[in-house]
Amino acid sequence: MLDIKFIRENSDKVKKAMSDRGLKINLDELLSLDEQRRKLLVEGEQLKHKKNVTSDEVGKLLKAKKDAKDKIANMKAVSQEIGEIDKEVVDISQKMTKIAYSIPNIPHSSIPIAKDASGNKVVRDWGKLPKFDFKPRSHIELVELLDIVDLPRATKITGGGFVLYKKFGARLERALINFMLDLHTKKHGYTEIFPPFLVNRDSMTNTGQLPNLEEDMYRLKDDDLFLVPTAEVPVTNIFKNEILDEEKLPIYYTAYTACFRREAGSYGKDTKGLARVHQFDKVELVKFVKPETSYDELEKLLGDAEEVLQLLCLPYRVVMLCTADLSFAASKCYDIELWAPGTDKYLEVSSCSNFEDFQTRRANIRYKSKGSKKTQHVHTLNGSGVALARLVIALLEVYQQEDGSVMIPEALRPYVDSVEKITPS
Repeated sequence: MLDIKFIRENSDKVKKAMSDRGLKINLDELLSLDEQRRKLLVEGEQLKHKKNVTSDEVGKLLKAKKDAKDKIANMKAVSQEIGEIDKEVVDISQKMTKIAYSIPNIPHSSIPIAKDASGNKVVRDWGKLPKFDFKPRSHIELVELLDIVDLPRATKITGGGFVLYKKFGARLERALINFMLDLHTKKHGYTEIFPPFLVNRDSMTNTGQLPNLEEDMYRLKDDDLFLVPTAEVPVTNIFKNEILDEEKLPIYYTAYTACFRREAGSYGKDTKGLARVHQFDKVELVKFVKPETSYDELEKLLGDAEEVLQLLCLPYRVVMLCTADLSFAASKCYDIELWAPGTDKYLEVSSCSNFEDFQTRRANIRYKSKGSKKTQHVHTLNGSGVALARLVIALLEVYQQEDGSVMIPEALRPYVDSVEKITPS
């Protein structure tokens, strides 16, 4: 959430930022409400001062055994007026909050300004795209040939868009999760977290999924709880309403969770296979850092996610998102896209974002320097480190052999008892 003082003092900058995102936000209404609220607060404080003065005068009159009826009546009238102002302030504040929650973060000055995703900028490529002496199969053909995924039975169990891994498919999924968690905890310095897979509405609002993306979420209506769309939500909210010691920053957390997304509005897009599913596994990276280091931390975060793919020797590209493709809460974001030769396209497996203090203003997460009474909002970052099942798609399609078997990357073999190849049944 943007600071109302910042909006008030930089309204032109905020309006331009919204225009760069291709959005029309009624800032004038918010600023008008803010002005009304500030005037009422001043008026309320004046009346409260008047009430306190009158209360002292009543006390003196009563102590002197003099008539205080007029003063008491005046004090009651002032109290009633204060109550009416307080109620109006609450009403205006609620209206302001509703508008404020609809305003996305301001894009960082370094990202491209564009009207659609065609304005995204490829920052770098890594690895050589594989060449085959045969026509490469898609992952849909490979998982059937290898008998490691059963999509028809997953549909029977739950419905379309869900996956049933089996045999080596289940083992491969578990191996990739453990490989990534070990890399991030042992080499990159993250502390492992295993959070709840259900979160409350407040947690979803704090990280920016609500109110704008509610239709994409799975909600338990009886409890008003949500299945996590990403581990970012529970992990970021660990420090909700807390003040951290500066000495403890930066804080790095990594977490595995299943992730649940309705993918509303995506009907007909990559609905076959594993590319776009409603439940998928992901290892997430979350950082809590000081403001002055957050953009350096973003580059490090991106590097941590990239190393997963480099160790697996999977070719990818890094894309800087333009203003039109930037997520609601992010100020800057890089996507990492894996090349899938059988599917013949790049697939996003990670988004690494800096939210600055957008999330921590909502969640009220601050830090304080030693010996100082002043607090500042922490900056938060997160990135997929990385997401499955698209990682599985790329791995199967890149490492496939002509007979339909799939080689296991060397870095992953210790997690599958040194098995070198998945062979057709």
